[in-house]
Amino acid sequence: MSDAASDPPLPPEATGRSPGRGRLTGRRILVVGAGQNDYGLADAPIGNGRAISALCAREGATVFGSDVSAGNLTGTSSLVAAEGSTFLAAVSDVADPDAVGALVADATDALGGLDGVVYNVGIGGGRGLDGTDAETWDRVFAVNLRGAMLVARAVLPVVDDRSSIVFISSVAGIKPGTRIPAYDSSKAGLVGLMRHVAVEGERRGIRANVVAPGLMDTSLGRVASAGRPSRTKAPIPLGRQGTAWETAYAALFLLSDESSYVTGQSLVVDGGLTTLR
Repeated sequence: MSDAASDPPLPPEATGRSPGRGRLTGRRILVVGAGQNDYGLADAPIGNGRAISALCAREGATVFGSDVSAGNLTGTSSLVAAEGSTFLAAVSDVADPDAVGALVADATDALGGLDGVVYNVGIGGGRGLDGTDAETWDRVFAVNLRGAMLVARAVLPVVDDRSSIVFISSVAGIKPGTRIPAYDSSKAGLVGLMRHVAVEGERRGIRANVVAPGLMDTSLGRVASAGRPSRTKAPIPLGRQGTAWETAYAALFLLSDESSYVTGQSLVVDGGLTTLR
């Protein structure tokens, strides 16, 4: 890792200061996992779901966001409002099939249709195989992978032709490191699910792709680093952790027409960690 004092300043895209360019003008985007738990951090950095929601609004989309907690959505609503857009929101538990169906129906009705969906949900549990019981395994998979399937199953019949579905996975699904087998396995499973969704959507031009962030400086990332200090010392080729805005710009690319010929792919946003180290 490089010396932060000598590092060049981050580009405005990486810090959320770049102006919008109308890349999603008129789009109607559902962000599942749009909220953020600050975990009591006084200086909590922005998380992936909040950054994705705000950036979509900045680029001209109307955003419907969901989270398991109403409190987690408050800050997202404020950021979207600051972009001059209205944030429509609902509390929903992706582990509940009925709740997922109601969420997709509500979002579709509220927005008058959907042409973009982001699944940004993930929990962990257990440490190592010896520390992971069946109940923990099933709970993680119910949220991280089964929830993604339920959302995809619900949105495929109702999204417009040539829509885009983006799943937020993790480099933990590519390379071991978290020591949480349920998390790693569920995030790897998202890639298989994404490919199937892409196949089912191809006749209508519906694209499905994955964004796999690496070590990101988010609230959850800081909590993870507190529990595993070696995380901050990972030999990232670009010399720093990423920001949630950098995850958001990857998702934005896949939601926009700039990626109109991209489907069934994984876009890894990790500073080169998985391929160069």
